[in-house]
Amino acid sequence: MKLPRPRGPITEALVEHLARPVHTVEPMPPAPHAAPADALEDEDLQAALFICYELHYDGFDGVDPDWEWEPSLLALRAGLERVHAAALADAVPPPPDTAPADVPRALARMTADDSGPPLAAHLQRRATLEQFREFAAHRSVYHLKEADPHTWAIPRVRGRTKAALVEIQADEYGGGRAEFMHCELFRHTLRGLGLDDSYGAYVDAAPAITLAASTTMSLFGLHRSRRGALLGQLAAFEMTSSLPNRAYSLGLRRLGGDTATRRFYDEHVQADAVHEQIAAHDLCGSFAEEHPGEAAAVLFGAAAGLELDRRFAAHLLTAWESGESSLRAPDAGRVPA
Repeated sequence: MKLPRPRGPITEALVEHLARPVHTVEPMPPAPHAAPADALEDEDLQAALFICYELHYDGFDGVDPDWEWEPSLLALRAGLERVHAAALADAVPPPPDTAPADVPRALARMTADDSGPPLAAHLQRRATLEQFREFAAHRSVYHLKEADPHTWAIPRVRGRTKAALVEIQADEYGGGRAEFMHCELFRHTLRGLGLDDSYGAYVDAAPAITLAASTTMSLFGLHRSRRGALLGQLAAFEMTSSLPNRAYSLGLRRLGGDTATRRFYDEHVQADAVHEQIAAHDLCGSFAEEHPGEAAAVLFGAAAGLELDRRFAAHLLTAWESGESSLRAPDAGRVPA
């Protein structure tokens, strides 16, 4: 993956630093925000966090791997994280006091939505092929490394919680078969839509709210103190995935998508219906019972994930209703012929 293009003074300085051999990075202000909530849709801050976190995944072409643990860069990232975490806390009300045994029921209440997901309904019934391409380009930022942020939690939990997490992750990674990994299935979707399936191809086109979903998972995953939030976010994702993915598959079929192009969504309809119960009870329920003091963190992580999904959907639908592209570059959802 190439280093993303700068979006402001923070990313401009960060990209310039990372293009050079490892050295001490001078402190800089995290971002000129008027209010903490601005951080979730701040292009410069979210891109900077994404770049810092990506050093812990596959890294960037031409960037020294030793940047991953450079103390001055970690200090810079910590400042960005504080702003991002404050924005999440500002956007998500504190969860009500919940007994550990009631965490699965609380998650079920949070993820229940009788009205149905409006973005999924739009993609199923009304979206144009170009809008579906844009949706896939957005989602490629996460789906091409699907499951990786949550894998950070495996060595940080024990017993029944660990077993449940490994069971979910094993499915995400294709049960040990590379061609069945969900990230590989999504590559088929991208190719079927005429899109670039290389990792990070649409990061520059993705707006801040798209990057915020990824940076939030990395924030939760890379800090042991936030493991409860990571498990809650994963549970919310699994518990709200099956019906939307069915809608995505139906919408893609309406638009002419073949079986291989739709397989990613069809796989999630089946897998996540099973994962829903595992995530609520065996994963989050057992974790809360073992760590009663972190029950609120589990529910906060779920609420944060749901709020970011809501904002993401609102961004896409607002852009499309205005006849505009939801991507930062109007042609970013296409590949040259």
